[in-house]
Amino acid sequence: MRKKAAHEMGRVTPEIYRQQPKIPVVIILDNIRSGLNVGSAFRTADAFLIEEILLCGITAKPPHREIQKTALGSTESVSWRAFDSISEALADLRRKGYLILGVEQTDNSVLLQDLEVPEMRPCALVFGNEVSGISDEALPLLDGAVEIPQSGTKHSLNVSVCVGILCWTFFRGQLAKSGNVGKN
Repeated sequence: MRKKAAHEMGRVTPEIYRQQPKIPVVIILDNIRSGLNVGSAFRTADAFLIEEILLCGITAKPPHREIQKTALGSTESVSWRAFDSISEALADLRRKGYLILGVEQTDNSVLLQDLEVPEMRPCALVFGNEVSGISDEALPLLDGAVEIPQSGTKHSLNVSVCVGILCWTFFRGQLAKSGNVGKN
């Protein structure tokens, strides 16, 4: 076994990346305090061909030192928009026909392994503040909530870890549906 060399990884330029087909998933970051978490979300979005990131409320926006530290340049490849309020962002996506799912522990959450997403319907995944979760403003605007099952003592994960788990889940689902996603 050996590590792959950079030239063996099939990496593309940001220009080519922007032209590649994306999976129909939008990440929404609702009042994320840490620029490092935002940067991590950008890097994850780049890895899994996520359509776009929406940055809402107090969420840091590029260019930002902390974002750049973890994004490693992915702010140049991943499309993003900023909104003053989460309700404005969700209204925009609702007009475009997105299924809007919060990643949150609620009394009506569906466990991730039980989530059934209608085929061909674009989805928006809302991730909330590191301490308080998805804002009270956003909760009534969701079509549903998905929960990552956990068995430890904390019953919470870092938001960047949640972004990674959900993006991989949706990317993997797209891989199963078509052989085109993930090929360079």
